[in-house]
Amino acid sequence: MEQQKILIIGLVWPEPASSAAGTRIVQLIKLFHNKGYDISFASAASKSEFSYDLKALQVKEYPIKLNDSGFNELIKILRPDIVIYDRFMVEEQYGWRVHQECPGTLKILDTEDLHFLRQARQQAIKTGYTNLYSDLAKREIAAILRCDLSLIISEMEMILLKEQFRIDPSLLYYLPFLEEEVTEVKVKNWKNFEEREGFTFIGNFLHEPNWHTVQVLKTKIWPLLRKKIQGAGLHIYGAYPSQKVTQLHNAKEHFYVHGRAKDAREAIEKHRILLAPIQFGAGVKGKFIDAMQTGTPSVTTSVGAEAMKGSLDWNGAIEDQEENFIQKAVQLYQNKELWTQARENGISILNQRYANERYGMELIKTLQDLSAKLDLHRQHNFIGQILQQQSLNSTKYMSLWIEEKMRLNPGEEHKN
Repeated sequence: MEQQKILIIGLVWPEPASSAAGTRIVQLIKLFHNKGYDISFASAASKSEFSYDLKALQVKEYPIKLNDSGFNELIKILRPDIVIYDRFMVEEQYGWRVHQECPGTLKILDTEDLHFLRQARQQAIKTGYTNLYSDLAKREIAAILRCDLSLIISEMEMILLKEQFRIDPSLLYYLPFLEEEVTEVKVKNWKNFEEREGFTFIGNFLHEPNWHTVQVLKTKIWPLLRKKIQGAGLHIYGAYPSQKVTQLHNAKEHFYVHGRAKDAREAIEKHRILLAPIQFGAGVKGKFIDAMQTGTPSVTTSVGAEAMKGSLDWNGAIEDQEENFIQKAVQLYQNKELWTQARENGISILNQRYANERYGMELIKTLQDLSAKLDLHRQHNFIGQILQQQSLNSTKYMSLWIEEKMRLNPGEEHKN
């Protein structure tokens, strides 16, 4: 069988040490690498010192530009069998170019999480009203319809798309985080109850739900919780903290803002409980996977734990009321038996819902089957064909207009 070629177009260069989104992309790349695919990765973003070393996985790297026909030339040379868009904004920018130059290429959207759902929940915090039918929803669902398959990380989001928005199930594919199994050997190397101190929270501060959660911890949870457990500290970690984050540091209150953790799991494991009173968001949360992978129980909200545990017991406690949240945090922190049971629950969640090789194997088979019957699959998705022909024209000609403007006025780009 001829080696299949995959092009992944990234919103950013992956930073698995900084965000769950970066972890997700690297997990996909490793899956395709292990199955022998020829992988290329392209992005218009700038690399950082924290960008993952893709070349270590034999991935070819291509810096690209927005609104630039050079991408058309690149994709004509690469001729990928599969293109994966990292989030719907990438599909909006490059989808029409891929369709124009490589119409027979299988187009996959990795949603990461549903952005319109996260936005709706964030707005609901301010207004008390949840509007799922926003302009952002129209854009994101249009991208889903234009693609041959969309990878969805949350079972709840699968249900929302199928039942509320009537998306054909053949266009959606549930793919959770792809984690390693927790073995007895691994558990023996975890820090125990007595070796840990204090509470922790971790999250990339470019992600608005994380900043909001830290504000809730600082102003509502921690002032009451620290009075109940004398001497304990709350340790905040996260990539890209702004000044408004770092200025929350207050040693007298035992509220410590450390900034980026060199290794997220090592940072979490030093502490006894992960606190995450998340008020809005979407998808599933990488911080809880990291906590479970280090035997660290967590206290969170129903939004925080959404779609992560299935019918299993949570790795700690799920509470939406602040008073109950604090009470459960105290109980878990002080009761070794409860804490140990919560850790066991986390192992069950990981091993039954995330550490299963069949997820990766079934995805590969699904992609192979789709490639073999792509024309028939697209005929079944006739609405997607209409969107491909009509609505992309506005994106296409706007992009071409910007490109021509930049060609005639090369200094204009630096003014914007």
